[in-house]
Amino acid sequence: MMISAYLDRFEEDKAVLLLGDDMKKCNFPRAYLPDGLNEGDYIKIDIQYDKETTEAAEAEAQALLHDEE
Repeated sequence: MMISAYLDRFEEDKAVLLLGDDMKKCNFPRAYLPDGLNEGDYIKIDIQYDKETTEAAEAEAQALLHDEE
């Protein structure tokens, strides 16, 4: 899923992004944004489900539960 985001402003270590067509406000860590962005710039955010990492984390949690028994 690709989301368009408008960089509204910076507030200390946060960026205020307005997401999607309905411009939903989102505070986002400034450190995770590319260098050189300015207020008024648009960015694209790609959100993907990471099935492999989710399954590995679940397997690790199950293994820890079995080790405690």
